Amino acid sequence: MKIDLNNKVLLVTGASRGIGAAVAKMAGQSGGSVAVHANSNLASAKQLAKDIGNGSEAFEADLGNTHAVIRLYHGIIDTYGRIDVLINNAGIAIHSPLSQSEDEWINDWHQTLNVNLLAAGILCKLTIPNFKERGSGIIINISSRAAHRGDTPDYLAYAASKGGMESLTKSIARAYGKDNITAFGVAPGFTRTAMAKDFIDTYGEDYAVQDLALSELTEPQDVAQIVLFLASGLGKHATGTTIDVNAGSYVR
Repeated sequence: MKIDLNNKVLLVTGASRGIGAAVAKMAGQSGGSVAVHANSNLASAKQLAKDIGNGSEAFEADLGNTHAVIRLYHGIIDTYGRIDVLINNAGIAIHSPLSQSEDEWINDWHQTLNVNLLAAGILCKLTIPNFKERGSGIIINISSRAAHRGDTPDYLAYAASKGGMESLTKSIARAYGKDNITAFGVAPGFTRTAMAKDFIDTYGEDYAVQDLALSELTEPQDVAQIVLFLASGLGKHATGTTIDVNAGSYVR
């Protein structure tokens, strides 16, 4: 079985590092053209797009700003004319203990929901009509183990946002399957990324590993392999499902 993404345009949000960068690299190796999204790390995104080739380009947008999300979409359409696969990978996890002031805690919730959930929803809203017009499309939402088993009290907003992504995925799959649009979730557990660093620094890597069935943390490429299989279209009849990639730390 070969993953063939030739003549496919993939938008990968949060693609300058971590899981997103691993997905973008593998997509390029499979022949895809990648719209490499970044926020503050645009230089890395530009270098990654250059390394990938296949007409890949870097795009900058603050996903916490709804107008920037809309501009991101239209910039990609202006460049490529279409999106074949939308991969909502970008996310933030803010340490927000209940001991914070109400204003601080609420601000963290707004930030988290805007980036992790609202931006993904906007991109789906904009992309689905394009998919319908062209007769097909694939959406892959990167959620989290936390969507299913919850998270610590300091990361309530993160868990809630990822739970929302799961519902978004299921709703799209059920609503647009007849239009040949499929939607999937991928739910990583602890993965060795910069985003997980704050949590690991707070609780320690031993705390993360002791909860796993395997003896090591998941790496970005472990998640990217699953994403690429779904992006290929070979998993069409799994639409609406979420694949767990959490080293056996949570089994449903």
